[in-house]
Amino acid sequence: MPDNPERTLEEWKDSMQDEHAAAIANPDPDATHQIEGITQVSYRYSFEYDADDDSLRRIDRTQVDEPHEPELFSCTCGVRGMTRAEAREHLAALAD
Repeated sequence: MPDNPERTLEEWKDSMQDEHAAAIANPDPDATHQIEGITQVSYRYSFEYDADDDSLRRIDRTQVDEPHEPELFSCTCGVRGMTRAEAREHLAALAD
């Protein structure tokens, strides 16, 4: 009887989640740990056309939104995709 691909995928997801949880709860004490997050800010650029050399030249840049707190965090030790609570748990585990 062939394997059920959906069951195999679910088992893989479960094992990845288990590995992720273990990496959060058991940080390597010899690694460097610093939590990082990435956020994007949008800008509107204005250009003018230069007919002499058929090019666009940027003349203005306006920020159109403010940076927001990131939703996902990573650690310089290599653990990625943590929520804020998981990032705190990861660093708190170092203190234990």
